[in-house]
Amino acid sequence: MKRRVAILISGRGSNMAALLDAASVPDFPAEIALVLSNRPGAAGLERARAARLPAVCIDHRDFNGDRAAHEAAIDQALRTEGTEIVCLAGYMRLMTPFLVGAWRGRMLNIHPSLLPAFPGLDTHARALAAGVKLHGCTVHVVTEEMDAGPILAQAAVPVLPGDTPDSLAARVLCQEHMIYPAALAAFAAGVAGPNPAAAAALANPLPWPVAHHKTLQDPI
Repeated sequence: MKRRVAILISGRGSNMAALLDAASVPDFPAEIALVLSNRPGAAGLERARAARLPAVCIDHRDFNGDRAAHEAAIDQALRTEGTEIVCLAGYMRLMTPFLVGAWRGRMLNIHPSLLPAFPGLDTHARALAAGVKLHGCTVHVVTEEMDAGPILAQAAVPVLPGDTPDSLAARVLCQEHMIYPAALAAFAAGVAGPNPAAAAALANPLPWPVAHHKTLQDPI
């Protein structure tokens, strides 16, 4: 039986759209039961409604700073739809221990870095400032400590000369759209995903070309 999934968003919902597309495949082991946003203008809500999915907004501003009451309303909405797994997809509010605890072990998040490197915000600018050669994204289980839960999947991209935070973010986002559905499928099915070949690797810079290396070693 397909596991029922709720997706929490705050904006355009591009990762939500990737999950919706994946869940439309008949043998995908999860179905999208609810899309929920804390912002009424979130573009992802219209995308969900266009797909004829339940899409609701529980606006945090209506609760006058009462985070406990806001999260209690979210929790009730999740349970009303029979949610089994919660996926955060650009949900931009820090959660209290109440909501994290209520869905402990059943809440996933995608983060735009290769955790544990660069938790938190502005990951692409921080990666460039640090001079890393590989950057990427991580799907993990949500815990009380921010961006520190068990890692389910990761994908890496090279950091290229001339990259800006925006250009790097665009390449990472493409990988987010691939690994989040894959991680959700494996999690929902209760199985490990397929492993890459043992020799698979992403290197930056690439190994020195063999032909060039031989040329440099030739006697003058």
